[in-house]
Amino acid sequence: MKSTQCYHCGDSCDDKYVKFDEKQFCCNGCKTVYEIFSENDLTCYYDFQENPGAVPTEIQGKYDFLEQEEIVKKLLDFSDANTQIVTLYIPHIHCSSCIWVLENLHKLKPEISSSQVDFTKKQVQVTFNLENTSLKEIVLLLSAIGYEPYISLEDYEGGKKAVDRSLIYKLGLAGFAFGNVMFLSFPEYFEVDGFWIEKYKNVFRWLMFFFSLPVVFYAGKDYFVSAFKGLRSKILNIDVPIALGISVLFIRSTVEIIFDLGTGFFDSLTGLVFFLLLGKFFQQKTYNFLSFERDYKSYFPIAVTRIRNSKEENVPIYDVEKGDRLLIRNEELIPVDGILINGNAAIDYSFVTGEAVPVEKKSGDKLFAGGKQLSGVIEMEVLASVSQSYLTQLWSNDVFNKENKSPFKTITDTISKNFTIAVLSIAILATVYWLFIDSNKALNVFTAVLIIACPCAIALAAPFTLGNMLRIFGKQKFYLKNATVVEQLAKIDTVIFDKTGTLTTNKESKILYEGEALNLVEEKFLKSTLRASNHSLSRTLYNKFHKIETQPITNYKEVVGKGIEANFDTTNLKLGSASFVNNNDEKSTLDTAVHISFNDVYKGKYIFKNAYRKGVKQLFNSLNKNYNLAVVSGDNEGEKEYLQHFLPSGTDLLFNQKPENKLDVVANLQKQGKKIAMIGDGLNDAGALAQSDVGIALSENINVFSPACDGILDASKFYKIATFLKASKKAIKIIKYCFILSLCYNVIGLYFAVTGQLMPVIAAILMPLSSISIVVFTTISTNLLGTKIK
Repeated sequence: MKSTQCYHCGDSCDDKYVKFDEKQFCCNGCKTVYEIFSENDLTCYYDFQENPGAVPTEIQGKYDFLEQEEIVKKLLDFSDANTQIVTLYIPHIHCSSCIWVLENLHKLKPEISSSQVDFTKKQVQVTFNLENTSLKEIVLLLSAIGYEPYISLEDYEGGKKAVDRSLIYKLGLAGFAFGNVMFLSFPEYFEVDGFWIEKYKNVFRWLMFFFSLPVVFYAGKDYFVSAFKGLRSKILNIDVPIALGISVLFIRSTVEIIFDLGTGFFDSLTGLVFFLLLGKFFQQKTYNFLSFERDYKSYFPIAVTRIRNSKEENVPIYDVEKGDRLLIRNEELIPVDGILINGNAAIDYSFVTGEAVPVEKKSGDKLFAGGKQLSGVIEMEVLASVSQSYLTQLWSNDVFNKENKSPFKTITDTISKNFTIAVLSIAILATVYWLFIDSNKALNVFTAVLIIACPCAIALAAPFTLGNMLRIFGKQKFYLKNATVVEQLAKIDTVIFDKTGTLTTNKESKILYEGEALNLVEEKFLKSTLRASNHSLSRTLYNKFHKIETQPITNYKEVVGKGIEANFDTTNLKLGSASFVNNNDEKSTLDTAVHISFNDVYKGKYIFKNAYRKGVKQLFNSLNKNYNLAVVSGDNEGEKEYLQHFLPSGTDLLFNQKPENKLDVVANLQKQGKKIAMIGDGLNDAGALAQSDVGIALSENINVFSPACDGILDASKFYKIATFLKASKKAIKIIKYCFILSLCYNVIGLYFAVTGQLMPVIAAILMPLSSISIVVFTTISTNLLGTKIK
């Protein structure tokens, strides 16, 4: 039997669906959104894509904090008189229908003058009239049509981040100067004589000089600063020979045109800086719509509902103090540690502890910050402010305060030290030799060696190779923080996985039944009972019986933390824990299970097993050949035996690990000289991700919260981790081949330089040729490598 699909969101409808305008909807929320679009002549929203909408969520009171002027001011981009502009992050933006309806918000609310969508960043910028509406009303409108914005504490604290475009400006300037200098150099290249020599030669040369000034003193400034800092720290980084080469090129070229000795090397100079900046741009280009430096502030709400003198008020989260009473609604985050006062709590701590099963709490139990309430409204008393909660203490570890979490040396840094020493030695020795043979050539030889051996090819190899790998990985939904991470991945020898949410998927679970088979009537009773419960296990089990009809319950009672009892005329049904259904013979087990009895006769149990991601076994078998493997989980040992048979022998399995334990596991392995890649998905993995050499956050949605990390991997590409690691190693090989190619150019060039035969035309050919050939070689090689990743 094919289930009915909701016309708005596409979800399967239950037995009872809502029918309106000859269309079926899964709930009144989806029907309401359709009505809103119909009333405002926006139904062509559904023409762009079938079932493009999302189910609107219950938001009563959720955004009352947007009535506070202090909070609103920090969220706005612009505010002047009656005009306000705000940029909101909308996670649900995914298709052309979304863009269309969000850019037609003015039809739904005339007070909105314009709205513009940035699809790649999943943001919408809304301009509205403050006199007739407010930010809260805008947010409520978006939520009502299924596009609820995501507003976090990070937005309130950080404000709008400034965009640094200095590299783009420098690259543009260097490219403009390089192009013009090349054109001005053509007469010199082709040795044009006659009228040009008499009238325009000096004009062209001085024009090249002026074009080179901003290139050296603005576009190339960072190389001089970096070289100076390196020398001051007694480190020979790659920028030392680059800065030296730029200086020698500029000084010698200037001297040549002043004394009319030649045209100089302005073409090589501007070309070198342009290609270096192009490589840097390629290397630093990352994904602006992703955040790799998130902490708990990205997860926490800006404000909470406080109950004082029997009145509810919205207050900023930092104003919450010990002793305050808070109201936590369904699906809301618990922002501070506290004691449950009223209501039934089912807390999902998976994002903090890694434990997949929600925890039932009753009045008087302690609640920890970071959990999400899944069962209605509760009231709690605050035990500690947000800065003192258990969750925020995860960020008190020194590992989060280090500017550079590891003293990693890139392959370019390693080679540049030896290269610089070798070039300077050759230059000095050649100069000393020519001082005795022909002193007139000594200075020419010294500068010629430094010019021809300028490490442009070495400096370009890594940026272009690794920058292209970033692009290739990005196409495969593996987003790295920067190019250095590719090099770090190539050195990894140990891979550690979190279990819940990483090896397993939260989107599905496997349910096994053990016991006496239930007949159709008993299954009908069971489904009817599950339908009345909001417990997460009840909802999961309820979906298993989608083809079974339901019937009325004569009496229903739910005991928090134990189970449910229901009556159907003469039949009594109990489901829940083993003790609740009087299954005293049940042996102790670590499995998550729902036990069932009819009229106090035990029938059996439904065991909930985590559903493992596609290709987990194959991935581990592939990695096992070259890497040490471990699984570190906050879960209990319920699936340890299964994993021991499922995963390769020798895989370390550690359970009941708190967040700080995971960090310690990584740190202890690093002390043994291991290079660690940690793969996790939540706040409970944050410490381990930060401590590891490469921290990779797995995400079902790359735009929603993920902790601080070096890379974000889309969960659908989890099975390709081994491929990504292998590609990283091959990328390093490509860089080494580039160094060999560069060495060949340098040997040829140094021969002419040391023997005093370096002519400007030779330098003009060799320097650009080496740079261009490296760029071409790395681009072709990495693209070929990219075809093997698909």
